[in-house]
Amino acid sequence: MRVVITGAGGFVGQILAKKLIETDPSTSLVLADVKEPPNPTESKDVKTVAADLTDPAAVDVLFEKAPDAVYILHGIMSSGSEANLGLGLKVNFDSVRHLIDIARVKQPGVKIVFTSSCAVFGRAAVKNVATETDIVPMPESSYGTQKLMIEFLVNDYSRRGLIDGRVVRLPTVFVRAGAPTAAASSFVSGIVREPVNGEESVLPVDPSIGIWLTSPRTLATNLVHAIKIPAEKFGHFRQVLLPGYTATSGEILEALEKIAGKEVRSRVKEQRDEGIQKIVLSWPAKYDTARAKELGFSEDVGLEQTIKDFIEGEKQKK
Repeated sequence: MRVVITGAGGFVGQILAKKLIETDPSTSLVLADVKEPPNPTESKDVKTVAADLTDPAAVDVLFEKAPDAVYILHGIMSSGSEANLGLGLKVNFDSVRHLIDIARVKQPGVKIVFTSSCAVFGRAAVKNVATETDIVPMPESSYGTQKLMIEFLVNDYSRRGLIDGRVVRLPTVFVRAGAPTAAASSFVSGIVREPVNGEESVLPVDPSIGIWLTSPRTLATNLVHAIKIPAEKFGHFRQVLLPGYTATSGEILEALEKIAGKEVRSRVKEQRDEGIQKIVLSWPAKYDTARAKELGFSEDVGLEQTIKDFIEGEKQKK
C-alpha cells in the first residue's frame, strides 16, 4: 500500500502516519506539508516532502509513485479561515480542488480520504441530533463553507468514477499534544494540555456548551479504517460522521480535577471571547453516528480515558 498524507506535519498527520505503519509495516508513505514534516515512525519507507500545495506544480511530486490512497489533511483552521477569507479559500478550497483534479488525471480511481468538519452544519442543526442525511448543511463560518464545497466535489467526482472518495467529518480532537492551533476549538485541548504541563490556560466560552469530541487514539484507528471500506458500501453519499462523544468544558475540567488534582484544575481561567463562542455555538453538540457504526468505525474511549492517555504520554516525553 502506497499512501500520501498532506498536512502531515500537523498533529493528526503525525498520529495517522504512525498508525498506518503500526497497522501494516510494509506501507510506503509520502508525508507532505508546507515545511518538511518529521517522520514519526521507524520505517525507512517514508518520504518527507516540503511542498506548497497552493502551487499545482508542487502536487505532481506526490503522485510520482502512483499512490493507492491520499489523505487530505492540510488546511487553514476555523478561526484562521474566518480572519483571512482569501487565505482560507486559497488553502482550503483552491489547493484541495487542484490536488483532486491532478489525482483524477494521474491516478484515476485513487482512494481519497478528505477530512471535513462538523462546521459544515449551521446553527439550525444545533437544536437537533445531527446526521449526514437529515440536516441540510448551512455553515455559519467560512471554514465550514470551504469544507462543504470540497465535500460536494468529492461526491461528484466519485459519482463519475474519477476518484474513490471518502469524506470523514471529524469531531474536535481532544487532547491534541503540541502547540495550540488556529482552530476555534483549540481551547478544548488547551484547558487540559497547558495545566498538565504547569501552565495557565484560558476557557473562552460558556463552560456549559457541549462539544463533540474524539480521542487521538480513536481518530487514528478510524482514519486507517476509512481506506479499508469497500467503495460500494459508501454508495453515492460519501460523507460519514465519525464516532465521538459530547462533553462540556465544565465536564472536562471536572474530569481533569478528578484525575490530576485541584491545583492543575486551578490553572484554567474563564475569559469570554465572543468571536470564538459564536463559532462554537454554530456546531451541533449531538450526533447520530449509526452510519459510521454500520461501516465499521470504532467507538471512542471516552473523556477520562483520553485525559489519562494524554497525561501518560506527557510523562513519557520527560
